[in-house]
Parts: sequence; C-alpha cells; structure tokens
Amino acid sequence: MSVTLVTGSGGLIGSEAVRHFSSLGMDVVGIDNDMRREFFGDEASTAWNVERLKSDLGPQYIHENLDIRDRSGLEKVFRRHGSSISLVIHAAAQPSHDWAVRDPFTDFDINAGGTLNMLQFTRDFCPEAPFVFTSTNKVYGDTPNALPLVELDTRYELEPPHPYAGGITEDMSIDACLHSIFGASKVAADVMVQEYGRYFGMSTACFRGGTLTGPAHSATELHGFLGYVMRCNMERRTYSIFGYKGKMVRDAIHSSDVVAAFEAFYRAPRAAGVYNLGGGRYSNTSHLEAFSLAEEITGIEMITEYRNENRVGDHMWWIGSNARFEQDYPAWKQEYDVPRILREIYEANVDKWRPTA
Repeated sequence: MSVTLVTGSGGLIGSEAVRHFSSLGMDVVGIDNDMRREFFGDEASTAWNVERLKSDLGPQYIHENLDIRDRSGLEKVFRRHGSSISLVIHAAAQPSHDWAVRDPFTDFDINAGGTLNMLQFTRDFCPEAPFVFTSTNKVYGDTPNALPLVELDTRYELEPPHPYAGGITEDMSIDACLHSIFGASKVAADVMVQEYGRYFGMSTACFRGGTLTGPAHSATELHGFLGYVMRCNMERRTYSIFGYKGKMVRDAIHSSDVVAAFEAFYRAPRAAGVYNLGGGRYSNTSHLEAFSLAEEITGIEMITEYRNENRVGDHMWWIGSNARFEQDYPAWKQEYDVPRILREIYEANVDKWRPTA
C-alpha cells in the first residue's frame, strides 16, 4: 500500500492533507505531538483534530505522537515504512513571530533542524518520494514594506503600474531585510529543501504560503488570522490590532486549495520547486475588511482595540502571485475566496465558539 507521511498532522494543513490523500486510497502516517498547545495554550491544542482523524479514518490513519526534533524516533518511523512512502508532506512548524523571539533555540531547532531531519530520512529511506514543504511568505522578510503603497479607506494598496500589482512573484529578494527570528528559521528550512532538490536530485517543493486558513484551524491570537477574527466575533473577545491602522492586507488561501496544489506537485514532481501560494488577487482582505465581513455573517459587531506598534517583520501588504505554480500546473484552480472562507469557519464552529460570560 502506498503511504503518505504527514508531519503536523493535527494542524490545519496537515489534517487537510491526511483527509485528502486518504481519500485517494493511500494509507497515511501522521506525526504530531501537539506542540501547538505548548506554544499557545490549551485553546490552540490540535488533540481534538487528531482524535477526529483517528475516528473518521480508522486503520487507514496511523498516528505517531512524535517530535520532529527526535531523530531516533523519526528514523524508526521511516525505517518501518521505507520505500512504501510515496509522498512526504512536511507541515509541522513553530509558526509565530512573537513566540519565536521568546525561545529562538526551540524555534530554530523545530523549523530548521526538524526540516533537515525530515529531508535526510526521506533521502535515506524513500528518495523517490516527492517532498512537499510548507514554507512561508515571511522568507521575504520586510522587503514588501518597501513597496510604494498607497493608503485607501480600508486598506493599503499597490497601484496597477507596479510590476507586483498583480501579486508578488518569487523573484523578490530574500536578502538585506529584517525577517524576524521566525522568518530566519523558515528561510534556513526553505533553502535546505531547495538544496536537497538541487544537490541530491530529489523532488522537492517549497510552497511559500500567504495566510493559510480554514475551519480546521485551532485559531489563537498569535497564529490563525481569519479563524481568530471569527472566533473573537463569535465569543465576544477583544481583537487587538497591531499597527498600520488595521489596513494591512493579507491574501488568504483555504487549506483545501493548498492541498490540491500538493497533489498536483505529487503527480508531476520536479526538483527544487519554489512557489508562492496564496489567495492572490482572487482572495485577499485587510483587517478592517475582514471585520466587516465577520459582522455581516454573524450580525454581531466586532470588539477591537488598537495598538500603535506593529509586530516585527509584519507585512503592510502581501498579495502573492500564483502565476509560476499555475504555469507549471495549469489544471489547479482556487475554489475559495475570503467571504466563503469566513462563512465556512463560522458554520464549522457555531456550536463551539460562544461567549463565555
């Protein structure tokens, strides 16, 4: 039986990948030790999602409660399944700017060291398996903030004559900029994934994601923008806006669309692929615009507070271009835009996210 190996299998992208590739008839081995709970507290735990995967998929899903820093444990998993592993999806990470600066050792060990572990064991035990890495647009550091943005009523925007107006492409430099500690650890992982593709001839892809989102997100303040917007609205929490007048723009892509891109790469892999992958011009929003959409969906006014200081390395405007990926994989199409994403998040959590007082 063909096996897909997924790290971060309880998380947003990992769990979507588990369900997607199991639906194709593959067995799935998931690696997840609920570090998200350690990073962000009990409300961010992914344990509920793991239990749901076990219940829904039965023996088709094999769960390994394992840390990707544990080389001995990882080696045993890879050795056990060996060449039956036909795809590796590496979605486990420490995902927060703010958390990374508190503990740079742990952040780098997970994001960079853990990625190296996964690459080397893939090379050792299943070198023909395509290796998919969930990178991030934060590899570009704060370079996007140097773009000639204009301020509109509800967002910052890049005017049409600019070459990136349709979306930032992969030719943007990752050098000579401020990345944040998190961004730096993801750069190291991103470059290593490329190197294993070029140096060893492995099929690897770095997907530099924008805002990855969907109803399976264990949304919390430090990670999970659209999910946390909707959670704050539904639970009557105060949403803290960090700088830029709430007009910073994010492109948002649903986890289903992300995993569909993974499948496209799996079916026609190549060495050292590098792709921006986000909502692009099809699916993007500012914070202010997302608040209005949430209010329309629930009929409840957002509660917000404004803090002048922005988060280090945060983008004022990010709309990525999917053009390179669409050129290589023209059959892939986006299905979800921001209003549809927010409504699905609402419908999936309407019985769970309620005011606590």
